Amino acid sequence: MRKYVEEYIKEIDKKIESNQITKKDIDEHLIKISFFQHERLIHLLVTLFYGLFLFVSIIIFLKIWLFVFIVYIVLIILLFYVRHYFFLENNTQYMYKQYDKMKKMIKN
Repeated sequence: MRKYVEEYIKEIDKKIESNQITKKDIDEHLIKISFFQHERLIHLLVTLFYGLFLFVSIIIFLKIWLFVFIVYIVLIILLFYVRHYFFLENNTQYMYKQYDKMKKMIKN
């Protein structure tokens, strides 16, 4: 997903720089934004789930010290999910800015 998003953003940036934006490009861009918003929402929910699971794991760890391995595993997974979620969040917001630029180009 990461590579797909980065390539798509570069493609749109090139079109914006070369001033080759059409109404069709804007419509397709809105569809892509909605796809990425959906992906972002799913990753937010999974990230929240892993955060809750980490919290429960820590509580169990306070009773059973061997549970420390589970805590570390969940923490590592959570860190990767947070990293990926912020990637999706930042790039989706960047796509909003691209959309605004594209709309201005069509009006002119």
